[in-house]
Amino acid sequence: MSDNPPIEFDFPNLRRWETGAAPYIHVRESGKPGPTVMVTALTHGNEVSGAVVVDALLAAGLAPRRGTLILAFNNIDAYHGFDARSPFKSRMVDEDFNRVWGRLDQPPTTAEMKRALVVKPFVERADLLLDLHSMHDDCVPLMLSGPLDKGVALARRVGAPVDIVRDAGHAAGMRMRDYGGFGDPNSPKNALLIETGQHWRASSVTVAKDVTARFLAESGVVDAADLPAGWRQPAPAAQRVVEVTHAISTRRGNYQSVRPFAGQEVIAKAGTVLGHDDGEPVTTPYDNCVLVMPSSNRPLRAGVTVVRLGRLV
Repeated sequence: MSDNPPIEFDFPNLRRWETGAAPYIHVRESGKPGPTVMVTALTHGNEVSGAVVVDALLAAGLAPRRGTLILAFNNIDAYHGFDARSPFKSRMVDEDFNRVWGRLDQPPTTAEMKRALVVKPFVERADLLLDLHSMHDDCVPLMLSGPLDKGVALARRVGAPVDIVRDAGHAAGMRMRDYGGFGDPNSPKNALLIETGQHWRASSVTVAKDVTARFLAESGVVDAADLPAGWRQPAPAAQRVVEVTHAISTRRGNYQSVRPFAGQEVIAKAGTVLGHDDGEPVTTPYDNCVLVMPSSNRPLRAGVTVVRLGRLV
């Protein structure tokens, strides 16, 4: 992946949405019983397909028929610092917003922790959460359902994309989608995280619109006819579930892949060499191993996950 890949859509001017229930967070109440549903974008500041969607919903004046709808732009400062000459640097200001959710009881020392404390009361209100993301590399869209049965069930009801990835998150810290009741098997709260495709592909916006429309209609907070025309895409013939079993991280940033791998590529044979980390081979642990979001041969930092390995369920 080039350091300056083409950007295929216009970035929205989000400053018009600064004033809300909190900065860049808007709450719309129906006054009728129903769920509290939250859709968030810009958990990472350079993942813009979701921002296009949330901006469009706000501009359309979408209002819930039942319950409450919350629309939020998370790491807005990172987004406002976007520089097309170094587009990957605006992922965050100080640290990953999506790794701080297990330590919000600590004094906030970074821009992301401070912003998460603003977003947190709204996340805690939500019965259902959709967090809109995209990917550094050209990989197929993925729905990250978390490790619980309820997440997989919700992803199946949404009905797209094809791949549902059942995973336990990251050792580096808790994600927003796993916070509180979302990560509790005994809670009715539920959350999904969609990776819509490469950050600046026009197709990523198409995926974000489709999945958001499906999610909101499934939630019951709006009717399908309330959503913008043309957002829904044809449903895939079937979905498949991939359960992540291993997360492969580079020890010192010296991982080298043996070749470029496609996202969700299935490696038929156990023991196939995928790459070398500090000269040590990284191999598939079982037959029919699925490569979830494999990294390209870009420069890596120590500790970065270079690929997750999964089984077809």
